[in-house]
Amino acid sequence: MFTLRRGVAVAAAVLLALSAAACESSDSGSGSGSSSDTAKIALLLPESQTTRYEQFDKPLFEAKVKSLCSTCKVVYNNANQQTDTQQQQAEAALNDGAKVLVLDPVDGQAAASIVTTAAAKKVPVISYDRLVTGADVDYYISFDNEKVGALQATSLVEKLKKDGKTSGNIVEINGSPTDNNAKLFNKGAESVLKTSGFTTQPSTPYFTQEWKPENAQTFMDGQISKLGKTGFVGVYAANDGTAGGAIAAMKAAGVTPIPPVTGQDAELAAIQRIVAGDQYMTVYKAIKPEAEKAAEIAVALAQGKDVTGADATVNNGKKDVPSILLTPVAVTKENIKTTVVADNFYTVAQICTADYQAACKTAGLQ
Repeated sequence: MFTLRRGVAVAAAVLLALSAAACESSDSGSGSGSSSDTAKIALLLPESQTTRYEQFDKPLFEAKVKSLCSTCKVVYNNANQQTDTQQQQAEAALNDGAKVLVLDPVDGQAAASIVTTAAAKKVPVISYDRLVTGADVDYYISFDNEKVGALQATSLVEKLKKDGKTSGNIVEINGSPTDNNAKLFNKGAESVLKTSGFTTQPSTPYFTQEWKPENAQTFMDGQISKLGKTGFVGVYAANDGTAGGAIAAMKAAGVTPIPPVTGQDAELAAIQRIVAGDQYMTVYKAIKPEAEKAAEIAVALAQGKDVTGADATVNNGKKDVPSILLTPVAVTKENIKTTVVADNFYTVAQICTADYQAACKTAGLQ
């Protein structure tokens, strides 16, 4: 048994216990929980619209599994935003003998059937980054997603007020309607925006199908036509992809200056837009500890070890799921150097390509 602590830091004793559990190999036990020198762990990610999954989550998870259990095998699949595809990938992994599913669902509600199928085979499921709802999930690892939305909205409102604006329209662009996280981001953002003195547009929240930037761009085109080029003072965009779509629409329509725009995921393109002044902020979620914690638990479960003591629970409509909730950080031009650069998420050279040299100099990124 071990205790998982909130945030990035984990007690040394926890890591030692996990490493010891992962390195042990025993022939005792039976069924899906028995130890195996070649235990298979399925990593099922939802899409590639967001660059983080292929660029960070997958390689970080695989590297951590390998460091804990050199003979364990990660069975990886990306569903490319297709619910049916993810269902098929999960079933294939289970039929292939996967001992654990690490599942980041395309559709949190639809993915309940995957959990049910896994449970019938006595295979535990770790809900990764996005919550599977209405199912008997074993663990949930993510960020405090209501806090993410509140952090975005607070940053936006504070920036507007710093610029002397205390009222006006904020165009609100939420994430995918099938992603439970998007609902949590919206809930956190609304808790701030509704009492901010600003008016969100449209009055009925808009959710971006499949998180696609082109869908966000089309929606923003419509809002510009409805409100006019000067009819809004800011844009709440739930992630960097939707932020990029909104900014593209504003540039195409000749909106100038571009009002403050929020984002999330600290994508490289977003960091560059922040340096250039096109996007105001993003939310940096340290993916390394998230992926590595998921790997630690997955390996322990695959080796037949008990994993208990998460320090939080999140109700998914079925149960209070033992959870690890990491802390998100707001990133603006002022703290790029002390966040994503300091954590080696990106190097200055990656950010400050030829097109951004002058802006990087102004931002103190040398």
